[in-house]
Amino acid sequence: MKELVSLSPAVEAALREGRPVVALESTIISHGMPYPQNVETALACEAEARAHGAEAATIAVLGGKLCAGLTREQIDYLGRTGTKVQKASRRDLPLLASRKEDGATTVAATMIIAALAGISVFATGGIGGVHRGAETTMDISADLEELAKTPVAVVCAGAKSILDLGLTLEYLETRGVPVIGYGTDELPAFYTRRSGFYVDSRADTPAEIAGALRAQRRMGYPGGALVVNPIPEAYSMDKAVIDQAIDQALCEAEQQHVKGKAVTPFLLARIKELTGGESLASNIQLVLNNVRLAAQIAVAEVL
Repeated sequence: MKELVSLSPAVEAALREGRPVVALESTIISHGMPYPQNVETALACEAEARAHGAEAATIAVLGGKLCAGLTREQIDYLGRTGTKVQKASRRDLPLLASRKEDGATTVAATMIIAALAGISVFATGGIGGVHRGAETTMDISADLEELAKTPVAVVCAGAKSILDLGLTLEYLETRGVPVIGYGTDELPAFYTRRSGFYVDSRADTPAEIAGALRAQRRMGYPGGALVVNPIPEAYSMDKAVIDQAIDQALCEAEQQHVKGKAVTPFLLARIKELTGGESLASNIQLVLNNVRLAAQIAVAEVL
């Protein structure tokens, strides 16, 4: 395993000493934002985790190594190279490792590497889910299956609002994934705090969430948990505005025959254009908010 997984000195020391660690993904760097905001956001996320008592482990595949903890230079490389770096999910990791190639990890791949490294809490923006029209396309994100099989808690601002949120919740229920609303009974919709869909469980403190995660592990559950954290009110977008932008972006994606891995980056970029950049600002703030909560949960877990 040591031949494949590479821990940064800071992450290795934190894990050895039993200190809290929060995993961070790298797809947001290469595929989620333009340069230099992507690098600035990644570094700000690391700083936010450390400011709240947890070591940050940004995760990626570099030269075939499954890396947990990156240098500033490696983060800058991912940001500058952008979409030329392969977007890596579960299915891609073996080939990237054997070919000694690079990959920016999705939620699913980040969960896998985090679990291999011994990291149990992961902060991201929003998870993938069941895409609109999945009843005919079968387009369902691997993130949902990973949540059902890999013991890592994912803190996010809900599923991306470009998805079918109702079916995403149904899928998670079927696969036995706990969905915990932090200070909310309602599933956040990424850019907005409300979706009209409700979660089964609510927790109002990081310690309460940490207790549930410890209980889950003691019970031997094979999978993880989803902690949904609403975007801060000050950065929440008007639901009508974002819904209109999403509908237009979805229509354009269909007209241009955008498929597979290209769908989400296309939609997010187009929504940014249609909202005059407001969605990017919201995206950055919600990620930082999730990192803050993830660090607090990780700290509570080790107390």
